[in-house]
Amino acid sequence: MDARHFLGLERGDDGRHWRMAVTPSVSTPGHFLYGGCALAAGLVALEEASGRPTVWATAQYLSYAPTGTEVEWEVVLAASGRNTTQGRAIARLGEREILTVNAALGSNDLEVSGTWVEPPDVPAPDDCPLQEIPSFFAGSVLTRVEHRVARGRLFSQLDGQPGDAHSAFWARLPGQLEPSAATLAVIGDYVSGAVSQPLGRRTLGRSLDNTLRVARLVPTGWVLCDIRMHALAHGFAQGEAHLWAEDGTLLGTASQSISVRLWTDDTVFVRPTAPQETSARKKTTTSEKTVP
Repeated sequence: MDARHFLGLERGDDGRHWRMAVTPSVSTPGHFLYGGCALAAGLVALEEASGRPTVWATAQYLSYAPTGTEVEWEVVLAASGRNTTQGRAIARLGEREILTVNAALGSNDLEVSGTWVEPPDVPAPDDCPLQEIPSFFAGSVLTRVEHRVARGRLFSQLDGQPGDAHSAFWARLPGQLEPSAATLAVIGDYVSGAVSQPLGRRTLGRSLDNTLRVARLVPTGWVLCDIRMHALAHGFAQGEAHLWAEDGTLLGTASQSISVRLWTDDTVFVRPTAPQETSARKKTTTSEKTVP
């Protein structure tokens, strides 16, 4: 399975227009399009239209795409040089623009390279517990990603006591997806949930932006999402994640600005199991009430 199948993204005849059904499997528990899936879809469209890999991309979220709607994408390649293409993918619901992905794509055969950050020392994925799943996550994209806590607390351990702003988890998407800019976009969007770790309280985060910088893509079964939250002030937080392959290769970096609210509802946690893949085009329903 490739990222296009995971997202349920369908290409138009001209290669510059795409459409995407907002099914529960690409939605948040609040019943709207998950920001990481939105950025991922824009990158799939931009990479195919340009024929080049992603170097950098950012999504600005302007409005919501509710579950049950269909998003239409338009790709604009604004400038193309010998090594780099600058472009944008615009997502609309009808005539209304809901998000824009701006990106630089390309590669260069420079003979020197290096990585100057180090992965954290954490247990292997099989030695890490599955993160607990709140019951109202059922039917959302968050149940499609296997999430094993390598550093930090399980949801039920958030007892109000402040903790470390540095957390990490192993993630893998179903169907043995090879790492790509799109899959890193999905995993990198988990930065918004990491505000809970230093606060020691469960929070609800809405991404205002989502930026991805791709370093080097190598085969790996798991991706380590190494998150450091920087600050929370006036209801807005900022954080960054390094995304690592199992062999220690830096795959990329994700960062976000997040609108934060405290999650005050009583929560029932479901015993986690490894997620099972379902088609992104298959519609499911849940009776759980959700909070956006």
